[in-house]
Amino acid sequence: MSAPKILVIPGSLRTGSHNVKLAAVAAYEFAQAGVDITRISLADFPLPIYDGDLQAKSGVPKHAINLKRMIGAHHGVLIVSPEYNASVPPLLKNAIDWVSRVQDPHEARGDVFRNRAFALAGASQSRLGAARALQALRLILTSCHANVIASQFTLAFADQAYDDMDRLKTQADSDGLKELVRQLIDISQRMM
Repeated sequence: MSAPKILVIPGSLRTGSHNVKLAAVAAYEFAQAGVDITRISLADFPLPIYDGDLQAKSGVPKHAINLKRMIGAHHGVLIVSPEYNASVPPLLKNAIDWVSRVQDPHEARGDVFRNRAFALAGASQSRLGAARALQALRLILTSCHANVIASQFTLAFADQAYDDMDRLKTQADSDGLKELVRQLIDISQRMM
């Protein structure tokens, strides 16, 4: 069976973000597992706040189309989300809202969510490790008919979780992330 292509999307743009670091660690684990990995930044896909009137007037922005096609070019997607006020950051929610509006001529709207596996991870300085944001993100993605795998990875006390090389310090955290990576690879392969 061929190796799947995996896309890693950090839901933060902040300098020094714990979630951007976690996305980098996850990308390394995917590469170690021999899959074709792409890690992007949502900064490369700037989008206005979703507005149905704007869409009716101007259509879907090209960056939403490009992001949707980037997702569509992969078999699996790992979204690494911070937690803002116990929920998903607006940057990530807005990107999902716009991507859900893209419909290429040869497909039904939302196919990009249905036809691949999604996994969720998140880091925060709290003891919950972005768990509330991941719960909200799971609801958002499943409402888009995404295939979100049951497992997820939360990194608690993220301000203390990385060593000087930005690797995870504890074996438990490292093992938990590796298990999520393995599951996303396995499920993505079955969906190919």
